[in-house]
Amino acid sequence: MPFTAEPRHLEAGYDVVVVGAGPAGMAAALGARDRGAERILLIDRDVEPGGILLQCIHSGFGLHAFDEEITGPEYAQRYLEQVLEHDIDVLTDAYVMDVSSERRIKVMSPTVGVTGLDARSVVLAMGARERTRGAINIPGDRPSGVMTAGLAQRMVNIDGYLPGRRAAILGSGDIGLIMARRLALEGVEVVGVFELLPHPSGLTRNIVQCLDDLDIPLHLSTTVVGIHGRDRLGRITVAPVDDDRQPLLDRGWDVDVDTLLLSIGLIPDAELARDLGVLFDPVTGGPVVSGTMETTLPGVYAAGNVVHVNDLADWVSREARLAGEWAGALATGARRPDEDVRLIPGDNVAYVVPHTISRDGTHTVSFRVQRPIHGPTLLRVGEVHQRKVRAVVPAEMVTLKLAPRMFEDWTGAVLRIDAVPAEAVVR
Repeated sequence: MPFTAEPRHLEAGYDVVVVGAGPAGMAAALGARDRGAERILLIDRDVEPGGILLQCIHSGFGLHAFDEEITGPEYAQRYLEQVLEHDIDVLTDAYVMDVSSERRIKVMSPTVGVTGLDARSVVLAMGARERTRGAINIPGDRPSGVMTAGLAQRMVNIDGYLPGRRAAILGSGDIGLIMARRLALEGVEVVGVFELLPHPSGLTRNIVQCLDDLDIPLHLSTTVVGIHGRDRLGRITVAPVDDDRQPLLDRGWDVDVDTLLLSIGLIPDAELARDLGVLFDPVTGGPVVSGTMETTLPGVYAAGNVVHVNDLADWVSREARLAGEWAGALATGARRPDEDVRLIPGDNVAYVVPHTISRDGTHTVSFRVQRPIHGPTLLRVGEVHQRKVRAVVPAEMVTLKLAPRMFEDWTGAVLRIDAVPAEAVVR
């Protein structure tokens, strides 16, 4: 049944406008309502809210948000019901053309045409998009049958089409692993998953459930170096790589396939933020944010995969709810907290989000390691906190909670976060 709860007319001004109605956008809108914002608008370019959740028909969602395991569409439906119960305006099939530094928003849609809106606060929750073949320059022909894993997921789960009969997958990201299982269950022969890195890029549970349980081989330190086919893909050439990730072409071999799915990473869909001129983190590809998820442009917040790629939709919703709460608080006259502590990545840490925090608030800090440590690992936050964990891998995000009591005897301004083998630490 098509979504029909769009507002009959748009107001000229809103307390909070949220761009994107996926798990981040809906959570942000609810967070803004929790903090007293009255006029809230949720905008999405798809014909119904939910974002990527609508094509994620597998289970594994909601364990943190709802204390039970549900599918992606069920997760979206539960959040959408809350959005509608709280009288939040939802505008779908609409494209946000521009957001100005004065928070003037230009929207285009078949129902409202091209119109301008004013907002006291804006939350950017546009998610991420997939890297394509052009991002990694695979040489060879340009036949049909080469596509991103997310596109194949939509074809199978939403449109009901199989992309092919014999498939290979480049990259071991979570979408690629899930599609390996999905295609295998639909009768497609999945010849293998080929990963450039010496370790998987997806969650361990997906390696086990999607590959090991179905006997789908995973080839690490291996990549696709050639695509062959005139009209339709006929075969690919794969080869191992050396320690510098350069392919060893003399050791390559051909694999006959009619479909190649690319699961080679996600990129924050942050063009609106880039046009606004906010400061960006070169590692995450998303905007720099404070402990309240505010960008470097006052009144503009960002959360979810548009800031950094998360492992779980539950974590996206948690982060976005915080952004929405502060966007709503700012719109209703609350004062911004003083953020005088800067977080920076240290030993074996790729990035840290948020980038700044205040001493008098409780913050959840997220980061990824650069190299796996398969043993006891010490996570250090400067001189204020440390925690020992069993192991860390780049595919799984690490979170730490920082509380005000940790800063009582610390007077610095920069906190470096490290992830090192516990036995290597000199006591």
